[in-house]
Amino acid sequence: MNTAVLISGRGSNLASLLAYEKANKANYRIVLVLSNEPEASGLAYAKENKVPYYVVPHRDYQSKQAFEAAMQVYLEKHNIELIALAGFMRLLSSSFITRWQGRVINIHPSLLPDFPGLNTHKKVLQAKKKESGCSVFFVDSGIDTGLLINQTSVPVLVNDTEETLAKRVLQEEHILFPKTLDQVASKQITLENLQTNKQSNKFTTN
Repeated sequence: MNTAVLISGRGSNLASLLAYEKANKANYRIVLVLSNEPEASGLAYAKENKVPYYVVPHRDYQSKQAFEAAMQVYLEKHNIELIALAGFMRLLSSSFITRWQGRVINIHPSLLPDFPGLNTHKKVLQAKKKESGCSVFFVDSGIDTGLLINQTSVPVLVNDTEETLAKRVLQEEHILFPKTLDQVASKQITLENLQTNKQSNKFTTN
């Protein structure tokens, strides 16, 4: 399934998606990388893997609709069927999500619905949680509010800092995200099926 990956920064999850695709008979094929940030270091992974990539700077557009329309041109040009958000730091509009409903997934570094948004690891430590983790979900127009697909948990250690917890969660993201994208690309998991079952598919990498 032709897949686009949208990034804003370092692109470590993009790297994990590309590595999984190369090492396995993946049901997804990354044929496009888009970034809203010209200086996103993750674009180097697209270049190294000879994946077409483009920068669509959101600041160059007067409205979210104009920005998303510019992205849509590239998505259509490359016959995209599935979108993976890998550290893409823009909230997509309801109209964009409606167009792509059930075909956009994202990963977040917490056990949603706990701790959506930014500063996740700081919030987890302040709340004195004993576990954290990462979640993959179908994107809706809210902030990390979409229907859960898969989650993996990690323990929160007594001496954890934001940095050590983030590193441990990120390691799990790099395992969970590619496998989940593969499941969605194969239609083993669909938004419609999850809505029918009313439960998320728990996936443990340990």
